[in-house]
Amino acid sequence: MKTMLEAAKAAKTEITRLTTEQKNTALNAMADALIANEDKILAANALDLEAAKGTVSDVMLDRLQLTSARIAGMAQGIREVAELPDPVGHVLDNYTRADGLNIQKTAVPMGVIAIIYESRPNVTSDAAALALKSGNVCVLRGGKEAFRSANAIVNALRAGLRSLGITEHAVNLVQDTSRASATALMTANGYIDLLIPRGGAGLINTCVRTATVNV
Repeated sequence: MKTMLEAAKAAKTEITRLTTEQKNTALNAMADALIANEDKILAANALDLEAAKGTVSDVMLDRLQLTSARIAGMAQGIREVAELPDPVGHVLDNYTRADGLNIQKTAVPMGVIAIIYESRPNVTSDAAALALKSGNVCVLRGGKEAFRSANAIVNALRAGLRSLGITEHAVNLVQDTSRASATALMTANGYIDLLIPRGGAGLINTCVRTATVNV
């Protein structure tokens, strides 16, 4: 975990300095890499599905399952993020004081964003795309039921970044799916600039009680 967090922190400077065009090009390369690695992603997903049978509901199994169409939809989602306006540099407030001094509040990247989320593989690509578009490095921690799928997706996204010479450490996946890893993210002061819990009330309440980083 510490090695991954150090690599993520070191990637901040490169990612925050990417231009809008560079970020959009990277996002499209990530989308292309998802399609190119479809077979590997589906194979990993098949293992997740087999392991999850009998332990989760049919609804959860459906959310966990990936198909060619769903992977194509994930890639399209990344391309749609590339088409969004760049939030970095957006002027949030602008006023001039009585003494003539002009003051602007401008949107800048947060830095390293950690996201804890449930076992939905598509969230992996969604979160990575939104983080990169806003100039941030992401550290993803998904549910154990979808770990193999998420790992294959992240490997594909990283391949897309490497093809452009951009650091693969812009997108990171926690390899430990135990509760200890979630707690480690919640208390990773000096590494995590913002933690986002994407899940039910239990996860959110745990973050509120435990986290010492910004949530």
